[in-house]
Amino acid sequence: MLKHRIIPCVLLKDWQLVKSINFGSYRTIGHPVSTARIYNSRNVDELIVLDIDASLGVDEMNIELITDIAQECFMPLTVGGGIKTISDIHKVLDAGADKVSINSIALKDMNFITKASSIFGSQCIVCSIDVKKIQSVYRVFNKAQGLLDLDPIALAKEYQRHGAGEILLTSVDHEGSTKGYDIELIKSFSNKLDIPVILNGGMGEPSHGVEAIQNGADAIAAAYIFHFSEYTPNDIRSEFLKHDISVRVLS
Repeated sequence: MLKHRIIPCVLLKDWQLVKSINFGSYRTIGHPVSTARIYNSRNVDELIVLDIDASLGVDEMNIELITDIAQECFMPLTVGGGIKTISDIHKVLDAGADKVSINSIALKDMNFITKASSIFGSQCIVCSIDVKKIQSVYRVFNKAQGLLDLDPIALAKEYQRHGAGEILLTSVDHEGSTKGYDIELIKSFSNKLDIPVILNGGMGEPSHGVEAIQNGADAIAAAYIFHFSEYTPNDIRSEFLKHDISVRVLS
């Protein structure tokens, strides 16, 4: 049976890990290395780190810091932000990451996904899709380009066709809100793809994760709940088990 993953998704900015609200209002979580060490001790399933400065072209990818994080990270590590070339993927993986998350380059050139997946394997390529709801219609959002006239489901299908191994789906409207995931959004994706969808944005309590999985998410990603609430990854796991949702059980 498929194990549903619980994944912290944090942002790297100015050598610190931060979380945001609606892709702004950044709040420091802590130092990346010590935070990775804490995640290890709490047995999260994976870790996603997205480099904001690199993704906006402010700076090059912080390979030195990625290396330091990976050395403390004994769970699968996905790194994204600023990846533009195959060489960039080599650098991130050589630094210790297990997967890469790509966004802008995938929008610009889907053949990049095909090339990357043929070299590194589709399991290594996570395509990130950020979504905003405008007048009851979901549209793709990109930090550099703004709102795009693209349907996120159609885009995800194209990413899958070109070799993506997973989709990281983030609701900009719910991100950092703690009001729960965008259930209407994940429902619209349910049974549309053959690859896993990681839903991100809005988790404030364990029941929100249950609701997301029950409505089609394969995994959940979050930041706030792990740093600014009393809940732990084990609390989320326990809530999943109460609702007969398969998760990795700690020995």
